[in-house]
Amino acid sequence: MPAAKAEAALQVAALYRFTAFADPEALRAPLLAACEAAGVRGTLLLAREGINGTIAGEAAALAAVLEHIRALPGCADLDVKFSSAPEMPFHRTKVRVKREIVTMGEPDIDPTLAVGHYVDPHDWNALIADPDTLVIDTRNDYEVAVGSFAGAVDPQTPSFRDFPAWFRTHREELLAGKKKVAMFCTGGIRCEKSTSFLRAEGVDAVYHLKGGILKYLEQVPENESLWQGECFVFDERVTVRHGLGQGTFQLCRACRRPLDAAALAHPDFEGGVSCPACIDERTPEQRAGYAERQRQEALAKARGELHVGSVRSPKE
Repeated sequence: MPAAKAEAALQVAALYRFTAFADPEALRAPLLAACEAAGVRGTLLLAREGINGTIAGEAAALAAVLEHIRALPGCADLDVKFSSAPEMPFHRTKVRVKREIVTMGEPDIDPTLAVGHYVDPHDWNALIADPDTLVIDTRNDYEVAVGSFAGAVDPQTPSFRDFPAWFRTHREELLAGKKKVAMFCTGGIRCEKSTSFLRAEGVDAVYHLKGGILKYLEQVPENESLWQGECFVFDERVTVRHGLGQGTFQLCRACRRPLDAAALAHPDFEGGVSCPACIDERTPEQRAGYAERQRQEALAKARGELHVGSVRSPKE
């Protein structure tokens, strides 16, 4: 009897495009239908400024959905970064309409008008090693804690919405003695806005990593890399490493923060209920609710079923 074929890893596509959608709500239902027909899961955000999201599925299924997206206004040159996952990294399919596809809270910023200079991953090391370059990690504090580029400034902001105020507050000390500013994020979308923001603030020599950390980890050999640690991703893989292989972190189901081995071994960690970072942020009543949710999910898994709490409205 011939040996059974090993199942191919699923593809994961991280994508975004800044483009003008006159009526994003009208695009939502057909896009959701395309995802569901193909069996593709993940989250896609639509706004008047464009589309953003990460989806996963078999290669042919993803290709069908990406063909649908590329047919949307201004999306023919959609930027997509592919990686793989050993199993489906999303529980459901969501297509949502938002005010922004990545929330900065600066309504006058338009990345279609002005952004920083794109830097290819293979040219990134030389730029950030230059002492005249200020290197800023534009991601959230819990993402930076997992890994970052050597020497990068950590704004220690809990949300991207906090970035403009942080930069305005620290502008003089940040730019002192620096001729260039280089910024990076996971896939590139936050840097589209942050570099556009700096340009609007009068900083012209602004650069950002094309394709983000994901493209750098894919293309730059580990022995040449200036990246330290792992990269947080917003799906069930939690983190990825060089070559975009799955990382070593797990996720706290209470606060959605990434947890390393030390956090998992801490007395304050209880699977699905709490971790050292959030133990003091939740009430006993909230933790009791999390514990019940965890119990119900375990029972559903034992029966081979999907827990009802994992299925939510796509517009939620």
